[in-house]
Amino acid sequence: MLAFSTLSFVYLRYFTIILVALCSFMVGFDLMENGSELPSSANLMLIYLMYKYFYAIDMMLPISLVFAIIASLVELIRSNALAAYFALGYSKNKIMMPFLSVASGLIGIYIALHATNFARANEFADNLRETSEFIRPTSNLFFTHEGNYIYFGNLYPLSKRAEDIRIFTFEHGTLKEALSAKDAVYDNGYWNISKAHLIRPPSELDLKASGIVVEDKENLKVLHDFKPKILDQVYEGKVNFTIGDGIDALKLLKNQNVDVAKITSAMYRIFVTPWFAPMLMVIFFTYAPVSSRFLNISFFSFGAILVTLLVWGVLFMLGELANNKTLSPEIGVIGPILLLSGVMFWRLGNPLRRVRVKSR
Repeated sequence: MLAFSTLSFVYLRYFTIILVALCSFMVGFDLMENGSELPSSANLMLIYLMYKYFYAIDMMLPISLVFAIIASLVELIRSNALAAYFALGYSKNKIMMPFLSVASGLIGIYIALHATNFARANEFADNLRETSEFIRPTSNLFFTHEGNYIYFGNLYPLSKRAEDIRIFTFEHGTLKEALSAKDAVYDNGYWNISKAHLIRPPSELDLKASGIVVEDKENLKVLHDFKPKILDQVYEGKVNFTIGDGIDALKLLKNQNVDVAKITSAMYRIFVTPWFAPMLMVIFFTYAPVSSRFLNISFFSFGAILVTLLVWGVLFMLGELANNKTLSPEIGVIGPILLLSGVMFWRLGNPLRRVRVKSR
């Protein structure tokens, strides 16, 4: 228990230092680039910095987990603490357990944060910089729902309101009804229209048939379960979904003939991609020498950092390709993680690579 708490403290100390340093560097670089465009209000500037820090944590937390194990191993090796733990009878699994337990717990918190607006921190920060508002209205939305074609002139996600509504209803490829309204409000799972203007073309193109029917209706309910956030994010091509919004979008759109690859990719990147960190931690541990006499520690740390950056960069690149639908989510996100897990299990299962310390 003492060894568990000691190793956990060493790991958490390095993780905190590295995460704060990387996030501060990222936010500082953003300030140098966009400082002249920030709002003049001190309150808005502080909120902007807060959201940018959240975004930096979103980007840097997984890689900080790996850098922290590298720093921890270097300290343990140089102080001969690692050799001492082996000499006292601690197995490799027991020594790795504190690092993996802490990392897994932090990844769990990291994933849980994506159920909140933490996932949209960068969007909020950019909106503050450009318009001094958290969420700016989305204009000229055109989408389909249950065979209908819908147009929203302006969508206000925060107030759950839309302006300049047009709904075109088709049956078997024929226009049956055209609805227009000035505004609509989302409430109780429906978009509620207080007053709408309807136009129905004649069912048959015949001189003796009835002409166009025009009427006004009140208190209409349309677009069941089409939440404003889903409209704003899915049809604007955004990928910064919260977990709830992503799941709702998948449930709603799976039968709407809408390509949900981007949503699936975003969900995979939340739930799957962060686990590359524990896998790299295990791989590096299997390569770590017991003592600095057996390997150049500077060379080991340099190689581990380089491999971490390369793996992180490749995962980020493939994830972006999956978001842009160049690759399928399974190939762009799941595939690299499965490959990395295969390397991890190979390293753990290779008896020639296991670290053994024999007492004299």
